Amino acid sequence: MSRPEAAARLRAALELYELGEQMYRQRLRRDRPGADELEIEIEAEVLAWLQRRPGAEHGDCVGPPSCRFR
Repeated sequence: MSRPEAAARLRAALELYELGEQMYRQRLRRDRPGADELEIEIEAEVLAWLQRRPGAEHGDCVGPPSCRFR
């Protein structure tokens, strides 16, 4: 795979990640109509979702869990 092709694939993956986060936020806002004033609550729920989704319990890679963000 060439460098430009690899870079394009990485950009696409990062854009999909951002889109997934945006979609989850929108779902939370739709499910909680009064949460417009509680944007902190939405962000806390997004962070919790990122940490508990399948495969993310100990980070997204093989190896010992990191305690950097705890």
